[in-house]
Amino acid sequence: MSDSDQFKTLFSPIQVGPIKVKNRICETTNSPGSAGADSGGLIDEHFTEHHVAKARGGTAWIGSETWALNSPMPVGAAPDMGVGSGGMPFAIYQFPGFVEAVRKFCDAVHEQEAVAVFQLTHLNHMFSPSSVPSTELYDQVPHTMRDEQIEFVLDTYAAAAEKALEAGADGVEIHCAHDTVPQIFMSPATNKRTDKWGGDAAGRTLFIREGLARIRAVVGDKMAVGIRVNGMESRQGGYDLLAFREMIYIIAETGLIDFVNVDIGHCWGRHAYVPPSYHAPAEKREAGKALKTDLNEKVKILYSGRVNEPIVAEELLQAGICDLVGMTRAGIADPEFANKAKEGRMMEIRRCIGCNRCIGEAVHSILPAMMKRPVCSINPTIGNEVLWRDNFKPAEDKKHVAIVGAGPAGLSAARVANLRGHRVTLIEQGSKIGGQMLLAAKAPGRDSFEDFLYFSENEIERLGIELLLDTQATPEMLVELKPDVVVIATGSSPRPLLEVEGADSGHVVQGWDVLSGKEKVGENVALCSEEDYFETPNIAEYMAAQGKKVTIFHKWSHIGQDIDRYSYGTVLQRLEENGVNIVPGYRLARVDGDRVTCISCYSGAEKSFDGFDSVVLVGGSVPESELYYTLKDNYPFEKVYISGAAWLPRKMAEATQSGATIAMDI
Repeated sequence: MSDSDQFKTLFSPIQVGPIKVKNRICETTNSPGSAGADSGGLIDEHFTEHHVAKARGGTAWIGSETWALNSPMPVGAAPDMGVGSGGMPFAIYQFPGFVEAVRKFCDAVHEQEAVAVFQLTHLNHMFSPSSVPSTELYDQVPHTMRDEQIEFVLDTYAAAAEKALEAGADGVEIHCAHDTVPQIFMSPATNKRTDKWGGDAAGRTLFIREGLARIRAVVGDKMAVGIRVNGMESRQGGYDLLAFREMIYIIAETGLIDFVNVDIGHCWGRHAYVPPSYHAPAEKREAGKALKTDLNEKVKILYSGRVNEPIVAEELLQAGICDLVGMTRAGIADPEFANKAKEGRMMEIRRCIGCNRCIGEAVHSILPAMMKRPVCSINPTIGNEVLWRDNFKPAEDKKHVAIVGAGPAGLSAARVANLRGHRVTLIEQGSKIGGQMLLAAKAPGRDSFEDFLYFSENEIERLGIELLLDTQATPEMLVELKPDVVVIATGSSPRPLLEVEGADSGHVVQGWDVLSGKEKVGENVALCSEEDYFETPNIAEYMAAQGKKVTIFHKWSHIGQDIDRYSYGTVLQRLEENGVNIVPGYRLARVDGDRVTCISCYSGAEKSFDGFDSVVLVGGSVPESELYYTLKDNYPFEKVYISGAAWLPRKMAEATQSGATIAMDI
């Protein structure tokens, strides 16, 4: 089978209302905050480079970032800002120069023969059809909207659509999912009204139908018009798939929409609309299939939900699940994946691993908005597109570069250094590349992490990088190798909890050793955690899945505080289903036989827990930097760099970016 036959539907054109889309691959709207810090909120070169890179790479539908609209604020009221939301008296489309900036962006998208579709959004915890919290994650009670406030909001959709039309956009969609005001109108859990705006399915969809009618009055048939919707609420009293189908049918019967952009999930629990690696690709595809069954062919269905693979996208299209496929994270991991698939270069695709660092961090970061930027764990160019555009070029002085360690930092450094023309020798003491990613991939639901290692193995072979496995990089060995430059990417090792009495007991082991299979545990396990990301729940689930009874003792009020909100619900559900017990607020002090004694993080009081066969320590890691300082201070290489966790143990994106940055400097 030729590649064109393999993806014959995926790369076929489709008519969506008045616009023709060259293939079925879509970047659904996401808001990573790609504009530069000094842009004043306008679309700038950073924004354009981030999104148009996907259009250059073959994605046909560019949704870019949402337009937050203005709310009817009373005099003297301050903006009401929340995580991933905001109620404001002004909108981005009202900024001076906004239309001109959007026009430049649309022109850049059109140069790549793609279409630009913008999303219009009211997402806040300030206004609602009823004074019921719009999301169960936050207990912020909104103001019940009066008719004049509803009219104000409906008019903003038309005003924004008029600006989009003026700027040359191809389409707009009303955001009716993910705790937006329109979804709150749709939901019987949040819409308790008894007037025309509530009650049955017709009443609860009136807000959306009125918004669409006002947009159509402005744009006519000059643009594609659609809605983005959540196919099923995952909250008590919310709508199910059957009720959803009834509401969408009522909306579609108006003839006002050309497409429905559908996923399933919410912003904070399971099933999240940005499903992490624990979920199967397109796990909730039944929502797309239902709409394809219910609606006429004039209304096109765009389905998204962890479609990170062209083969899965083609399968969805051929099975009649949808007409277009949202592949947003696939395009972040590899903006060129579409062209690679079309050209038969499947082995070169850098596949999304579903870690959720990208979308999760956009709305769940501790950084202020001006310091946020897009990020990808496996693609160091993301968030740095302009820097790479302006600075990536062949090295003027080609060197021999020795890289010690084939984890994420070392692999990133090796690939980028090779692409710049350097001769690269990659040295790994283990029998496989991957470093800590090999461990992470052993945890249940994290096997997709191996996809990055397959990509790296393919790139090592394709680019001709010299790889030395099972090789210990000693100073003497490196001197004999005679590189010009050395990059130390030796990673990190588990942090020993030195202050814990009895930590050297035979039944006290490190979590990494459990995941690797080096250490076995008994039937009743105490996992003592001083770590706040995925490591603790992953190791706990790994043991529980083997039938072990696991109790997590965590240093603070809850585990996983650094886990993104789209993954957190799934992580906790899996622990619950595996019977893992969590005791928050206790730090391990000593181990004595089957007894662990902990100290309360609140009061400092001690408390003992008995009956544990094994104690597993998960306390983060410490840098392995000795080789760097030995070489730096004592050996005459031109330059010695330290990269990734060997410098600072952080997350995967920091490691890959560190390696790539060093490779750009050589």
